[in-house]
Amino acid sequence: MNIQKTVEGKAVTLVPKGRIDTLTAPDFRQAVAESIEGMDALVIDCSELKYISSAGLRVLMSAHKSMLQKDGMKIVNVRPMILEVFEATGLDEVFDIE
Repeated sequence: MNIQKTVEGKAVTLVPKGRIDTLTAPDFRQAVAESIEGMDALVIDCSELKYISSAGLRVLMSAHKSMLQKDGMKIVNVRPMILEVFEATGLDEVFDIE
């Protein structure tokens, strides 16, 4: 997994590429934690995400909780296969998905 990061003012966009699974979730967690420090908004662009496991969903939940006290977190460009995971877990009702 590779993660592209873009910062605009107090907003950070992360584009994870590949898979977020048990092996890559710790790297994703670290990248998110480092990226949101001092930021007011987080955007996760899923356009390059091929797969997400429960370990990846836990990272997203943690990031979501961290950003609740700020301007929030959005998930954008979600592929149908990834959206199915969010829907099956009920997280489509929790996350701001565009």
